[in-house]
Amino acid sequence: MLFVIAFLLVVATIGGLLYVFVVARAVPGVFEQRVGALEALPPDVGQWKVDVETEEGRAAARSGQSREVRLFYDMQRARLLRQVRYRNPATRAIMRVEPDVVVPRRRVRT
Repeated sequence: MLFVIAFLLVVATIGGLLYVFVVARAVPGVFEQRVGALEALPPDVGQWKVDVETEEGRAAARSGQSREVRLFYDMQRARLLRQVRYRNPATRAIMRVEPDVVVPRRRVRT
């Protein structure tokens, strides 16, 4: 009896994995229906903005630099990134760049 229950659990696990890896990837919209779609991208993706509101932006202004921030959508990896660079306001030369930070996106049920 125990062997039969274990066998049925193995068969159910294999069936579930087949569904996840084959059916859910082959049929468009199944994954979004089950888990939810990602929230929409902000309208200002890809546009550099001068940061004057945050403490880092004010500190950069005190040191004679301009802190610029933008959201960038990496299409190959499907990630939203926050990019930061510091410029010299007089020459517009980029002084330094911070590492990219992944911005988490929420899933929204429709």
